[in-house]
Amino acid sequence: MDLLIRILVSLLPVVIFLFVLNYLDSFQLVRPRELVAALIIGIAVAVVSLAINDAVMHVADWKRATVTRYIAPPVEETLKAAWVAWLIARRRIGFMVDAAIVGFAVGAGFALVENTYYMRVLESHNIVVWIVRGLGTAVMHGGMTAIYGIITRTLVDRREGRWTAYLPALALVVLAHSLFNHFLLSPVLSTILLHIMLPAILIVAFRQSERATRHWLGHQMDVDAELLEIINSGTMGDSRIGRYVNELGRQFESAMVVDILCYLRIRTELAISAKGILMMKEAGFKPVVPGETADKFAELKHLEKSIGVTGRLAIKPLLYQSTHDLWQLHQLEA
Repeated sequence: MDLLIRILVSLLPVVIFLFVLNYLDSFQLVRPRELVAALIIGIAVAVVSLAINDAVMHVADWKRATVTRYIAPPVEETLKAAWVAWLIARRRIGFMVDAAIVGFAVGAGFALVENTYYMRVLESHNIVVWIVRGLGTAVMHGGMTAIYGIITRTLVDRREGRWTAYLPALALVVLAHSLFNHFLLSPVLSTILLHIMLPAILIVAFRQSERATRHWLGHQMDVDAELLEIINSGTMGDSRIGRYVNELGRQFESAMVVDILCYLRIRTELAISAKGILMMKEAGFKPVVPGETADKFAELKHLEKSIGVTGRLAIKPLLYQSTHDLWQLHQLEA
């Protein structure tokens, strides 16, 4: 019974917190399999981190407190952040909210292993210790990686994907983790403070992310619909797109221009489908991916090869290559 209580209070809170976060996302941007993948990554990271920390402690003959304060934070936060950074770099995370959820899931997986490990190492029967580890340390691990995801997702948008966008948040969470492990405040007070600050940060991030998502959906849907209407009409006229395509006609062969127009049409249709799916999710409906989606992606890849690098560079001004637009195609393709 004592072991069962320790397991419940040290492991369950962070899992419940994760599912609450995912439930609060009205767009349901993170799929269940992506949550599971993040949890597994967190578990693997925890195993590697514990091995590194133990190796440093024994080789350098340092006390556990020293390793916990100065070695564990940079090792653990760097490894946890790596998965989130990779997803952002690959355009698999489009908004702050999914960066927060995926980040927290990685931290949750990490915390499950770490708390299980410390059950064996500490062998404490003081229930307060395990409440603090469950509500404090475990949630801290999830919160740090969630905050890393929120800040990095924002900086990548502002700095257009430059590698320097991935560093400031890492430095911040390493410092915060180290301060948490210094126990400048009592463990109980630190846990209370954590549960005041972390929900506040996440609520602000969720609200900003949902506002940005709605703005992007509304504005970009109109732009995509206008582009598709111009392409399908067959008469470009004096529109900006028409003038640009006419200029392309003077520089490329007619067959190349036809392939470019087909590429623009299919890509725009896929973008509109992806936005429609998001709107259905927010409205509470179960979205259905159009049956021809796979064929359209296959044709899109064929046309990419056909028009080549030169053609893709030529039509770049007609495409909206923001992180959100590239992310939406990944969502639909997956």
